[in-house]
Amino acid sequence: MNIKNDFQEILDYAHYWNWAPDWLIVKEIYEKIPESYSVLTPFAYAYLEELIRSTTSEYGRELLDEKGNAKRRKVGLGLIKLAKDENNKNLKYIEKLDEIKKYFENSTDLDSGDNRNSVDHGYMHPRFWTQESFENLIHDIAQISKYSRF
Repeated sequence: MNIKNDFQEILDYAHYWNWAPDWLIVKEIYEKIPESYSVLTPFAYAYLEELIRSTTSEYGRELLDEKGNAKRRKVGLGLIKLAKDENNKNLKYIEKLDEIKKYFENSTDLDSGDNRNSVDHGYMHPRFWTQESFENLIHDIAQISKYSRF
């Protein structure tokens, strides 16, 4: 695992206008201030979810129910399930998605306030974020970046 290579892999596949400029800033900040991982981690989580969404039918379109009202998008484990269902012939991607599940543990009533908005996005309280957990997250994002459909 090499964080510089991981950042480059992400940049190689990030959406040129929507995500690449932000990833360049994240990379520059982290290189100059490695202790910044705690403020960069939420961005990485948001990107991870959008990266996975880019491989599904939910990406880039408004979802409406039968009455024409906006429908909620899949998140967390539901999003991973959708990505697996819609990419079931890509066994290497499915395998990586199974590894990514660790970032989307279901919240419980006991986790209230300690998770990402108390929804099924998964949780990790900021007090548990470490430089190692940030670099592992970046590495995992890099490993699935080539499957993006931005």
